[in-house]
Amino acid sequence: MDVDCEVSAAAAAAVTNGLGGGEQAAAAPPVSADQLDVEAYAAQYSGRTRVARLLFIAERCGVEAIQLEALRMAHDEARAREDTVLYLDAVLKINGRLGPRYRHDQAWVDSVNRRAEQRKEKLETELNGYRTNLIKESIRMGYNDIGDFFYAHGHLSEAFKSYIRTRDYCTTSKHIVQMCMHVILVSIELGQFAHVTNYVSKAEQTPDTLDAVIVAKLRAAAGLANLETKKYKLAARKFLETGPELGSNYSEVIAPQDVAVYGALCALASFDRSELKSKVIDNINFRNFLELVPEVRELVNDFYASRYGSCLEHLEKLKPNLLLDIHLREHLGTLYNDIRHKAIIQYTLPFISVDLNTMASAFKSSVSMLEKELAALITENKIQARIDSHNKILYARHADQRNATFQRALETGNEFERDIKAMLLRANLIKHDFNQKNWPGQRKMNL
Repeated sequence: MDVDCEVSAAAAAAVTNGLGGGEQAAAAPPVSADQLDVEAYAAQYSGRTRVARLLFIAERCGVEAIQLEALRMAHDEARAREDTVLYLDAVLKINGRLGPRYRHDQAWVDSVNRRAEQRKEKLETELNGYRTNLIKESIRMGYNDIGDFFYAHGHLSEAFKSYIRTRDYCTTSKHIVQMCMHVILVSIELGQFAHVTNYVSKAEQTPDTLDAVIVAKLRAAAGLANLETKKYKLAARKFLETGPELGSNYSEVIAPQDVAVYGALCALASFDRSELKSKVIDNINFRNFLELVPEVRELVNDFYASRYGSCLEHLEKLKPNLLLDIHLREHLGTLYNDIRHKAIIQYTLPFISVDLNTMASAFKSSVSMLEKELAALITENKIQARIDSHNKILYARHADQRNATFQRALETGNEFERDIKAMLLRANLIKHDFNQKNWPGQRKMNL
């Protein structure tokens, strides 16, 4: 019994609404204690993002030992930075589970806030003096100092405003780039990625002052902005353009391992086969990042070599850790969906017919779930095929070559007839002297 792929929209939606990967649709198990080394992970980052990522892991991880380790490290880091906002968040999540040392210390909070208020008053007094003297460079530095102060103490909105105010007092291209980098940093922390895109573009308009490290930072920031706005192909391009000069120079935002993971997943989800080869596998600069994450390098090579079962196994092994990534978690389902669907499409492309039992074995899936995935893809017009659901065979729908040939011959004949008639008409007009007469001095123009 042939079942054309005009399956019901409800059936297609049922497949699409899942994770899209057959058995992969089930929720990933919580990460185990031996899968994530919290200390090694946190060591890749610095500044506020280290604390934010640790708190994110503690909130999302289902293993108490990892939660408490992440919270302990977040507490110590926030206290060392004298960031009372992150400190209070960590203490609240610890909830007395780590002993008296990690309980709320109101005396310390009051002491830090008191010193911070004194420092703020001093900076504002200095800035008012600079504004009175109308020295642009001093005013710019004053706003930068206040922005740094607010950022260090967790008042990100105020820091953003202070950094933005330096724009009117920038006198050189270097000052503009510095202002842009400050705004990009705070905007990423605030999750305002439209500002990130705008100020990356603004910084790139001053190429004479951009060194290799700054360019790499801008590419990575642009990649993050495109990832967060679900422009996965643009995100992949930006991460792939990120130079190895990035290293650990942007650890307050992103680690080089993240560039490898984000870039590879976005590329697998959005690039065609030729782009994957030229822009990822043969990309010497990006290869330096991939070497930092061998599992990701292997899954890219497996995908290109059509070893889809191995590729999907690597993805499933990485999944628990990737679900704890502060930037990637919300996009992981979509990216995994797209990667699996591209693998299915590429697997079926060369064949006239495919045995679903063999294909299911290659994709580590059941035949019934694979059939539903194929039905959804055909309904979305991503695969031109039909399914023999009785014999479990997928037949490719090839165009009727005989009919197409006749159509091309007929169109060629019609064009030839039209050209011949036009030529005969022109010949007859010339023969009977039906041509336009020009006034003396004008160029003669015959029909």
